[in-house]
Amino acid sequence: MSLTPLHEHYGAVLAVDGIPLHYGNLAAEYRAGLEAAILLVRSHEGRLRLSGADRHTFLNRMSTNHLLDMGEGEGRVTVFTTAIARILDRALVYNRADDVLLITEPGRSDALATFLQRQIFFNDNVTIENTTSETVQLALHGANADAIMEALAPGMISLKPLHGQTLTLQGATLFAARRKELSGQHWVLVMHQADAALIYATIMAVGQAHGLIPAGSLAYNVLRIRAGYPAGRDISGDYLPLEVGLWDAVSFSKGCYTGQEIIARMESRARIARTLVSLDLAQFVEAPASIFMDGKAVGELTSSVQAPDGTLYALAIVKIAAAKPGTALTIGEQAIPAMVSGLPGAQPPYLTFAEDAP
Repeated sequence: MSLTPLHEHYGAVLAVDGIPLHYGNLAAEYRAGLEAAILLVRSHEGRLRLSGADRHTFLNRMSTNHLLDMGEGEGRVTVFTTAIARILDRALVYNRADDVLLITEPGRSDALATFLQRQIFFNDNVTIENTTSETVQLALHGANADAIMEALAPGMISLKPLHGQTLTLQGATLFAARRKELSGQHWVLVMHQADAALIYATIMAVGQAHGLIPAGSLAYNVLRIRAGYPAGRDISGDYLPLEVGLWDAVSFSKGCYTGQEIIARMESRARIARTLVSLDLAQFVEAPASIFMDGKAVGELTSSVQAPDGTLYALAIVKIAAAKPGTALTIGEQAIPAMVSGLPGAQPPYLTFAEDAP
């Protein structure tokens, strides 16, 4: 059964790809995401299933993180890069009993599946299956998300960060796992298309007592920029993982992988040229836009949004000399004032703010 009737029931406005943008009250969705709980459809994020005895060693040699010692149900974030260490995709990898579930960035499943398929050697025992069109992915966010998961399946709140397990709801099977928090707890739920409507309705019914409401991509975007979580243009092919707050997605002790030489050189020199920052804006500026310090270009505004309460949130990639919190910057030809307010994501432990001119 399709989720469309449920979207219509709740008043969803859909994007062209069928993902809900909002449900008629963005302010209520945003508030629930901060104070109660929201349920989102995130099926535009890709889902690849890797099976075969070499699935872990294959992914380990193809991406930045160490993926060989994962326990059953454990998840890790990793990054696939080019030979010159530019980002191809960030992925969340969950080790399951008989396979690996790899969750890609939105719209990246086909490209990543094709890229990985081309890297399989003749003696690699690994099979890649793109299950994006066959499955549905939901996300549960908010202060009450754990309470809802516990009501659905007692014992779920005992799962460690970035761990998941297969469970059954109303006779339907799904994989539920923790992800990095944006606002309160954050769960990812993956199920077969045929079971999606039943599972969605069950979650909404159980979650009603905890203030759960449906929410769309617009609310998600506000929450993720507010939380300093890079996505989209923030992690484009223009950048290296260490420049965009993905330090915790890189292993510096594992064997060779594509792009390792450049990333290892950055680590050995204990220096990066630019980094991800949060910005306070004097007025809203649409991303992308050029950023200046003392009249010289120092980076790019990569994400920006105005929350329903009027607060402005933004992320940017700037040179280290311009990244110190409190630094005054300007954006675009109109020189809109901005100030560095923080260093989101996982930053290198050696990060210092050199006095180099931009």
